[in-house]
Amino acid sequence: MKSYDVVEHGKPLQMVERPLPKPAGSEVLLRVLAAGVCHSDLHIWEGYYDLGGGHKLNLADRGMKLPLTMGHENVGEVVALGPDAAGVEVGERRLVFPWIGCGHCAVCQRDEEQLCLAPRSLGVFSPGGYSDHLLVPHPRYLLPIDNLQPAQTAPYACSGLTTYSALKKVGDVMQREPIVIIGAGGLGHQCISILRAMGGKGAIVVDIDSRKREAAMLAGALAVVDPKAPDAVKQIQAAAGGGVWAAIDLVGASMTARLGVDCLIKGGKLVVVGLFGGDITLPLPLIPMRAMTVQGSYVGSLGELKELMELVRGNKLAPIPITTRPLEQANQALTDLRAGQLIGRAVLTPQA
Repeated sequence: MKSYDVVEHGKPLQMVERPLPKPAGSEVLLRVLAAGVCHSDLHIWEGYYDLGGGHKLNLADRGMKLPLTMGHENVGEVVALGPDAAGVEVGERRLVFPWIGCGHCAVCQRDEEQLCLAPRSLGVFSPGGYSDHLLVPHPRYLLPIDNLQPAQTAPYACSGLTTYSALKKVGDVMQREPIVIIGAGGLGHQCISILRAMGGKGAIVVDIDSRKREAAMLAGALAVVDPKAPDAVKQIQAAAGGGVWAAIDLVGASMTARLGVDCLIKGGKLVVVGLFGGDITLPLPLIPMRAMTVQGSYVGSLGELKELMELVRGNKLAPIPITTRPLEQANQALTDLRAGQLIGRAVLTPQA
């Protein structure tokens, strides 16, 4: 079995060969067909999150151990089953839910494994899909993809699920009012598409990259705004018809979070999704005076991924731009993502 692993944070991934694992118990072995390259992989690769003010959250302190095979957006073909694995068959192609918890705590029992305090997330705390094979602990984490293309489907496990869960937190205001989407990368394109499928009124998309703003317009944005413009807040509010009821920050930087707060109308909500890093200072009296809500959203649940895939299989989602790369180009894909050169999503195809 061949994989490309983080052996030392900040250094190029290294090709590692291991014996092919034999699934035990309820485990399922997949031949990886597609593995999305996510922006959070950059943080894993670098080994920390920027907390602002010169502070860092080191991933080793959260239980991450090296070497690590990244890759949490995966589609694979079932090649072997443990003796207790039921509900899937050899030869089936499946989308993998990666946000796996301990399976026993109250959070896991209520289908919110992504919030478990003892996570086993694939590609984060357990081996992921930057590999030609992937071991999944139980068939319940494998969703059918029918006739969907693996490379197009793999990003739904994170970028699709993350934006779907964030949109659900916005609530039915998105049917009445345009919302703001900050960031027009892979998450942004998914968010535009899913918002449409959920019956949303539309999105005002904010990004510093003119190419990504243009791509967002082509994807169906109502308007686009450069956050560096001196009147960016006024442009956003004007496009929203006077004020913004909901904004989703898919970047999570100091500037973008501040922009999201500043453009809200009284009673508005900012949902912060992105992990770029930094911090903001909010005057406490303004939070109740403006009746604002600032909420975090971390990926999504297995149930939400099932709901999302119902939309996908119903042909209600427009596909996002996908660039496929062979597994051997994993380092280049990460480098291009960090440099902001990708439109949509890069997907590794180990079996191409």
